[in-house]
Amino acid sequence: MYCPFCRHPDTRVIDSRSTDDGSAIRRRRSCPVCERRFTTQETVLLMVAKRSGVTEPFSRSKIIAGVRRACQGRPVSEDALAKLGQQVEEEIRGRGVAEVPAHEIGLAILVPMRDLDEVAYLHFASVYRGFESLADFEAEIASLRTDRADGSEEDEGSDPAMPTADTAS
Repeated sequence: MYCPFCRHPDTRVIDSRSTDDGSAIRRRRSCPVCERRFTTQETVLLMVAKRSGVTEPFSRSKIIAGVRRACQGRPVSEDALAKLGQQVEEEIRGRGVAEVPAHEIGLAILVPMRDLDEVAYLHFASVYRGFESLADFEAEIASLRTDRADGSEEDEGSDPAMPTADTAS
């Protein structure tokens, strides 16, 4: 590690600590020549393999931007988008692989997106899965209704003010 002040090629690690979420290591370093101290942060670089064969670094902001486009005109807050981005990144990093196919990231987005906003989910899924006909939309809507009905049976104490699949318009 080069000293950022005098460019000496060797520095000494004084202290190492894991960050709050464990995804990085902070190291306090000292230069033996100029005796100045500085901090470095080491993270594992997660790469995304695209269909074209190109790889690029994972970007949470790209996920949020894609979901934001699908949610355009929907009542979804920036905080909810940020939380979804964090959930997707944690799920992908939790796999413990250095390179993940872009397709798997799309699948990881679909799960929390379904809970975020069903209309935005349909928009995102239609583009991501390449819906080509009305039947594709109908099948996905039927799946949403089935999942909602299964969830309402489990949640007998659900909020009566919340619309159900039968009453939502």
